[in-house]
Amino acid sequence: MRQLIAAAVQISCTDDVEANLDKLGHHVREASRRGAKLVVLQELFEGVYFCMDEDRRHNVRARPLDGHPTIARMAELARETGTVLPVSLFERDGSRLFNTLVMIDADGKVLGHYRKSHIPDSPGYSEKLYFADGDTGFRVFETAAGKIGAGVCWDQWFPEAARAMVLMGAEVLIYPTAIGSEPSYPGWDSRDHWQRVMQGHAGANLTPVIAANRIGVEKGETNEVVFYGSSFITDHTGAKLAEADRVSESVITAALDLDEIAAARRSWGVFRDRRPDLYQTLLETTPERLLARDAA
Repeated sequence: MRQLIAAAVQISCTDDVEANLDKLGHHVREASRRGAKLVVLQELFEGVYFCMDEDRRHNVRARPLDGHPTIARMAELARETGTVLPVSLFERDGSRLFNTLVMIDADGKVLGHYRKSHIPDSPGYSEKLYFADGDTGFRVFETAAGKIGAGVCWDQWFPEAARAMVLMGAEVLIYPTAIGSEPSYPGWDSRDHWQRVMQGHAGANLTPVIAANRIGVEKGETNEVVFYGSSFITDHTGAKLAEADRVSESVITAALDLDEIAAARRSWGVFRDRRPDLYQTLLETTPERLLARDAA
C-alpha cells in the first residue's frame, strides 16, 4: 500500500508578497502536521490576480526562474516540512513571459517546470495580454509523493490535457487555479461546473484530482473578481473526498492509496480499450476542416 495524504491550500492575496508567503508557510506547516506529503497551492499566489486589467505595466512582476527568491523560499519550506510543493509564478524568459508552475520535491530540489498551455482571454481574465502559450508540453513529475501531472487553471477545462498526463504516467492530477465571478455575467456562478469538469477528469481517467483556488474580492482598475475558493480533492472515481468553503482560508486533506487506485485503473480497461486510430478528429484545427472531411 502506498498511502499518500494530499492537501490543498486556499488563501486571499494582497500585493504584499512576503505576507502571502508567510500565510502559505503557516498553512503548509499545518498540512504537514496532518501528514500531507503533497500540498497544492493556488495559481499566482505571490500577489493579486493582475490579469483582471489589461495593463502591460504588470509585466514588471515577471522574473526569471534562475535565482527567483520565491522558489528559494518555497524550496526551504519543502525541505523543512518534507512536502512536495508546486509553485505558480509569472516567469520571464528573455523577451517571453509565461504562467509557470515549478515543481519542488520534498527535499527542496527543483524538479523542473511546466508552462501553462491554454491561456484564457475574457473580461476579468485577460491572460493572453501577459502570457505566451506554454512551450513545455504537458509534464508529469516523479516526486517523493508519486507521479504528479500538473496543469494550471484554464488547462483544467480540457479533457485532452488530463488524459495526456495520465497516459504519461500521472498517478495524481493537480490544478492550481484562480477562478471566480465573471465581470461580464454578474449573475453567473461557474463553481459547480468548474468542479464537475475536473471530477469528470478523475472519473474518466480513474485518477485523483486536487484543485487549489484562491478566495477573496480583488479589485483592479477596470474589473472586480470575487474568487470562490471551493478547493477540493477527489478520489479516482471523481467523488469529492474533501472540500473547502467559498470564503475561508483553509487547508484540506485526504488520504489516497496509490497502489489500490492503480489496480482499479487497470481493472477498468479504459486505457486497454482506447482507439487512437479513431481519434484523428482531435487533431483537426477548425470546424470547416471537420465538415469538409465528413462530406468527402
